[in-house]
Amino acid sequence: MSKKLQVLLDDFDYEMLQGVAKSRGMTVSEWVRQVLRKALHVDPNSTKKRASPEEKLRAIAKAYRHQHPTADIEVMLAEIEAGRNL
Repeated sequence: MSKKLQVLLDDFDYEMLQGVAKSRGMTVSEWVRQVLRKALHVDPNSTKKRASPEEKLRAIAKAYRHQHPTADIEVMLAEIEAGRNL
């Protein structure tokens, strides 16, 4: 089901929206929908819901179980910089 959202803008702001939407080959409505989805961190082509806090914590715990190389931040930065100078 779709819902209608009304937003009042002054002439300048609306003209700016029109220009941006037109430059991207879309309507103002579609451009606004895409920007709102992006602001909500939702893929506009995905029907998947955002992860819950519990799902995010499980993902962090799973990643934590892996054995990745690590070091003091200063050591890591020095190694990265040394690699750039090869």
